[in-house]
Amino acid sequence: MEKGKKDKKGNLYLIATPIGNMDDISPRAVEVLNSVSLVAAEDTRVTGNLLKKLDIKKPLISYYEHNSAMREEKLISTLINGNDVAVVSDAGTPAISDPGEYIVKACIENEIEVFPIPGPCAFVCALIVSGFSTKSFTFVGFLPSKDSQRELELKKYSDNKETLIFYEAPHRLLKTLNSMKNIFGSERNVSISREITKKFEEHKHFNLNDACEYYENNSIKGEFVIVVEGNKTEKTESVSFKTLEEHLKHYINAGLAKNEAIKMVAKDRNVSKRDIYDYFKKDK
Repeated sequence: MEKGKKDKKGNLYLIATPIGNMDDISPRAVEVLNSVSLVAAEDTRVTGNLLKKLDIKKPLISYYEHNSAMREEKLISTLINGNDVAVVSDAGTPAISDPGEYIVKACIENEIEVFPIPGPCAFVCALIVSGFSTKSFTFVGFLPSKDSQRELELKKYSDNKETLIFYEAPHRLLKTLNSMKNIFGSERNVSISREITKKFEEHKHFNLNDACEYYENNSIKGEFVIVVEGNKTEKTESVSFKTLEEHLKHYINAGLAKNEAIKMVAKDRNVSKRDIYDYFKKDK
């Protein structure tokens, strides 16, 4: 691999791995996996199987959400000592709803170079087959599992004009779609992708009413990406709260923290968040 003159410190590589189809591993990903001194894996068993199929033998260390802080010191030490390290998740691109962002921040703080090795990413695949706008979109990822928290989170995005993208597990899909129907409205269009690049891959296009009806009457298996079309309706009603205090209290009573409530008030009134913050600080 051409890397020029070797620096004293090693490089960190974020390597995208297949999300279903082994043919999606890139030649460059294989080359880098062969060259590094250590592979940090979300699940060493999953990555071990991948490396075995690629006929690559490398030391593996687990690196996942709940041990990332503990592993950071070892990984940084390995890199500072001049050894290259690869970070991989079980499938897809590291740091996208998977481990990766914290070690990247640590590398930046320690002046260690970080390089992405592009490859599969489920939300990008689902977005480009949705038929919705790709010019502006928001990747939300997984929503809270609790119904009330999920609906509060969705309310933040109800008026957004850009395309919205969510990940969801099969056992929560129908609950999430029903929440979206309640918040976004039954006529909002969605594209639902399942088992991307795998044997039973499918992409379905509905409005939310039809999506709920379909999944109520059909088996739900596999991993899902839900892509929601942006809000196309024009908001004609004016803000119904006479004072900022009443407006803020409305969101706090709905369960939002004060800072989140302030953000929502600013969005509703189409003003700067800083103006709202300053208003509530002025008498303190």
